[in-house]
Amino acid sequence: MTAMINLDGGNLTAYRSDPEGEVRGAVIVIHEIWGLVDHIKDIADRFAGEGYIAIAPDLLTGVGIPPEVGLQLIPLMFEPDEEKRTAAQPILREKLAPLGSPEFGQWAVAALGSVVDYLADIPAVNGNIAVVGYCFGGTYSFALAAADPRVRAAVPYYGQPPASTDIAAIACPVLALYGELDPGLMASLPDVTASMEEAGIDFSSKVYGGAKHAFFNDTNSTTYNEVAAVDAWERTTAFLATNLTR
Repeated sequence: MTAMINLDGGNLTAYRSDPEGEVRGAVIVIHEIWGLVDHIKDIADRFAGEGYIAIAPDLLTGVGIPPEVGLQLIPLMFEPDEEKRTAAQPILREKLAPLGSPEFGQWAVAALGSVVDYLADIPAVNGNIAVVGYCFGGTYSFALAAADPRVRAAVPYYGQPPASTDIAAIACPVLALYGELDPGLMASLPDVTASMEEAGIDFSSKVYGGAKHAFFNDTNSTTYNEVAAVDAWERTTAFLATNLTR
């Protein structure tokens, strides 16, 4: 069963996908910077197929990036013609600018907290709540894990903790997945790893050789890496099965 639902007193919409059989827990699926596009709904459906109630909140429509706009921005970002790609930069900066404000970050974490509230009230979930996010969503997976101790597992794909994140507050295991050809995140990974170790966080990471940022997005032929995506999915589901059993 799938449906669009309203959360946080109607201030947040989300896509919900339910398993057909026994519920093993719940997964919050946080989208990329393109918003709640069909690719993310498909991922939620895949988690439902694994036995989890999957909730994919729409964090960007309210700041001017509904799914239809996100789909228009993707080809601008990955335009192969350098001249056209350069010409599109002002549009991308304008549309994505709100995401960098502290006010948006505070709202987004609070909104994700309302998703945890919703799932915590479902008896079948039994408190077994995880977060998995991609790009923008990977970053907010770290942030939610630090902000809400009810999260029992976090899997950020090609994200990094926001600067304001209190890493020591993360109370759950974290599995972080990266592509080798993602210079910014590769440069920051040693510091992230050291910070996690210093804080005593159960942190593990996997870097996929030859893979780019967004290697899991099978709708983007520029970045998708099937070998990395298949392995990442297997690692993710195994990680959830291990940690959503308390």
